[in-house]
Amino acid sequence: MVNFNGEIVEDNTSLSINNRAFLYGDGVFETLKIVNNKILFLEDHYFRLMASMRILRMEIPMNFTMEYLEGEILKLAKINQLERSARVRLTIFRNDGGYYLPTSNEISFLIAIKPLEKELYSIENETYEVELFKDFYITKHLLSTLKSTNKIINITASIFAKENDYNNCLILNDSKNIVEAINGNIFMVVGKKLITPPISEGCLNGIMRKQILALAKKIDHLEVLEEVISPFDLQKADELFITNVISGIQPISKYRKKEFTNQLSKDLLTRLNAAVRLG
Repeated sequence: MVNFNGEIVEDNTSLSINNRAFLYGDGVFETLKIVNNKILFLEDHYFRLMASMRILRMEIPMNFTMEYLEGEILKLAKINQLERSARVRLTIFRNDGGYYLPTSNEISFLIAIKPLEKELYSIENETYEVELFKDFYITKHLLSTLKSTNKIINITASIFAKENDYNNCLILNDSKNIVEAINGNIFMVVGKKLITPPISEGCLNGIMRKQILALAKKIDHLEVLEEVISPFDLQKADELFITNVISGIQPISKYRKKEFTNQLSKDLLTRLNAAVRLG
């Protein structure tokens, strides 16, 4: 079952062939995680979603409060008996009509849910190799920071990774700097410094990115920086890891001939799980 505009319907329900998310990528989405009937980092997701809708000039309904969306998500989780641990996708799209110029800025929403095996975060893959994806580049502008329904670079990068037996790829911007991974933000550890690209480089304004930055700033000996990362910097790194809301932290073990440790990754993962339990 899925939630379409507040109504619980079968998950094989058809959307209109004039759906603007399908025709033009005219939509945004949030990927959320439920643990023990609670949506993790709900406030951060909500405010990012509202900001994204404003940037795309979508009309935000009066009832679109954080409490309303929380209720609609948890209602679906209960009906599907997935309150313990689940992955949720909330997609917002502009209503049918028009070509590039829409006939209305009113929106619809669709909530879908899938089970997750584990409640807390853990490192799933000890061996995790990445490569640069250089076929296409992300442009450094505000739209690149949104979770829009146009993810063609991530799709082509995923295909490249699969064809070449990599676990993931690192995506570059038009200045040839590293922006993010296919499915999350990228962090680099060099000595006592933890570095991640600034939002101005075009990386996703990630929810887990925000949590990790906050947790890392509480570690006394660690300097936390938002700085440009070039491909050459990867060879100097002690650790690399990827973050997203579903996986938490995924350490990278190898990039080309360079192998990495995961000491800080594991420390941050422990702190993240403690924060989730307390929350």
